[in-house]
Amino acid sequence: MEEAEVQQRARAFIAPLDLRTIRDDLSVYLRAANAILRKEEMGDGESGTTLTRLDGKHVITVNSRESMERQRFTVCHEISHVILGLPSSHDGVPSWSYAKRHPNEIACDWFAAELLMPYKQWLAAAPTGEPSLAVIDYMAGEFRCSYPAAASRYATLATMPCAFVTMEDGTVRYAARSTALRRARAWIPPRTPIPHGSVAYRLRADGQSHIDIDTVAQDIWFEEWGSGLIMNEMSRHYRSSDTTTSLLWFEEEELPTRIFDRFGQQVKEEEGLDELTGELPWPGKSRRR
Repeated sequence: MEEAEVQQRARAFIAPLDLRTIRDDLSVYLRAANAILRKEEMGDGESGTTLTRLDGKHVITVNSRESMERQRFTVCHEISHVILGLPSSHDGVPSWSYAKRHPNEIACDWFAAELLMPYKQWLAAAPTGEPSLAVIDYMAGEFRCSYPAAASRYATLATMPCAFVTMEDGTVRYAARSTALRRARAWIPPRTPIPHGSVAYRLRADGQSHIDIDTVAQDIWFEEWGSGLIMNEMSRHYRSSDTTTSLLWFEEEELPTRIFDRFGQQVKEEEGLDELTGELPWPGKSRRR
């Protein structure tokens, strides 16, 4: 199931619901999904399960040992299985990990993000200006979710070119991209090593749990991307799980112009030069390395 389809179905599900108290209470989703919630202690790596009774009622059980933020995401994730009709396929992989996860689980994570952080409420609460650690922490607090969940949502709904990359064991697992980057077909390939020259690479090499921000070359992250421009990278490394995240962003005018033909192939610069007019172009604002 494609991410766009999951997004549409999630937004259709929440459209008729009263979400005024959703930051504190998820019961409106439970009622809409004909589900009830139970909490009990579960084993390490187990976040939640769903059973359907003979009367059609769904019983969602979450691990009471996990943080409240994690429990809230799990509730939304399990509701996603119900609404999308996708069976659970955990296969012993931790719920926070993208490595070797079944597509059903990833699709339900997309759906859960739409429920936990509804886009209209998110856009109304999001501060203006460039992202920062304070901004992401603020949004995580507003929607009672984890830092990675908030940062991923921030990137997806950002008006500027922005991406949030999740890495595990030194390998890129998933990248959430803003509309501007998706339209430009800016692709960060999964299952590739963390690129040299990135803040993420440096933090992981240090072997400590910390966060840092710096400017880096745009082309080290994006596949088949032009060189010469820089962007911001705010990276965070978690030593205990060997997980690294990076929020990448730059201004709209720093987004390279890319032209594609009707077959989706990029037109090389020499094949797509603008017609000569005799007028010199005004100098651009792009930051050059």
